[in-house]
Amino acid sequence: MSSIKIECIASEGYGIGESPVWDAKESALLYVDITGRKVCCWSSVTKQVQAVSVDAPVSSVALRKSGDYVITLGTRFAALNWKEQLVTTIAHVDKDKPNNRFNDGKVDPAGRYFAGTMAEEIRPAVLERHQGSLYTLFTDLSVVKHFDQVDISNGLDWSLDHKTFFYIDSLSYSVDAFDYDLQTGKIGNRRSIYKLEKEESIPDGMCIDTEGKLWVACYDGGRVLRLDPETGKRLQTVKLPVDKTTSCCFGGKDYSEMYVTSASVGMDKEWLSRQPQAGGVFKITGLGVKGVPPHPFAG
Repeated sequence: MSSIKIECIASEGYGIGESPVWDAKESALLYVDITGRKVCCWSSVTKQVQAVSVDAPVSSVALRKSGDYVITLGTRFAALNWKEQLVTTIAHVDKDKPNNRFNDGKVDPAGRYFAGTMAEEIRPAVLERHQGSLYTLFTDLSVVKHFDQVDISNGLDWSLDHKTFFYIDSLSYSVDAFDYDLQTGKIGNRRSIYKLEKEESIPDGMCIDTEGKLWVACYDGGRVLRLDPETGKRLQTVKLPVDKTTSCCFGGKDYSEMYVTSASVGMDKEWLSRQPQAGGVFKITGLGVKGVPPHPFAG
């Protein structure tokens, strides 16, 4: 094993840092601060962070084939023009649930944007249950709802052969798999492939590597797990210097670096003094595996 190195690249102390995605064109990491209502961009060239403020909790960001980005904002799918700092609504969901917001989202290999909702939290991981749903924004800008009764819609990704969709509803403490039809975007045959152990805490964001293994960030668990979706076994645990790890992605020139976001919301002064990097963004090198470039939204 090469030696693993972890460094904090952005120590802004975000409320809920989330949805890291590598933008190869800009050699930069995009991510959001949900409670801070900001879309952020860390340049690997200048090592500086730029941010665009938005008018609602922003929970995920994705690349767009035609340029710029798409985001999930409140209960809207929206387009973000970075230079003009302009947000345009594409579609609205959960209109009958004013207390809901989107959470994690990601684009599938065919260019569709998958994202799910949840009720606003009273405190971290405490919320009205079964209020969320999983949606897809298709490339013609229509929206399909897959299922409801979700607690905290979270990590998502697709197998390398595009035949399996992986998904996390955090409070089920499970990483699930579905059969996936790339032609239609339909999912079915849901099953659990990994149940988290107590000290691993709450499964949050997720990504896949080029060996087809899943990496899952554990909220309140201060770690990222590497799982084998075929055997349901945990292969590796990488511990971070903060408890509230939220999501992960691969990036860098050859996608051999892992980026991990974290949260600081709900932490008191004493906790924060022990973890001054809470809410920071971390870069992990030396994992010895590479990731898959993100798919851009094709609509």
